[in-house]
Amino acid sequence: MIPLKGKIIPVEVKSGGNVSAVSLNEYIRLFNPAYSIRISEKNFGLENNIKSVPLYAVFCICDE
Repeated sequence: MIPLKGKIIPVEVKSGGNVSAVSLNEYIRLFNPAYSIRISEKNFGLENNIKSVPLYAVFCICDE
């Protein structure tokens, strides 16, 4: 989790091609965060309020 704009945002990092987010989805179900972030080899995207960020663009995640 990281603090962004005064909120705690859950982050899941995936190392392989399988980006199923079982534990992240469970966290979302329990705590209903504004959104969450998945970092992986895949490209940018947004699905089920999960923002996908590719590994090469992690520097884009900031609090500004």
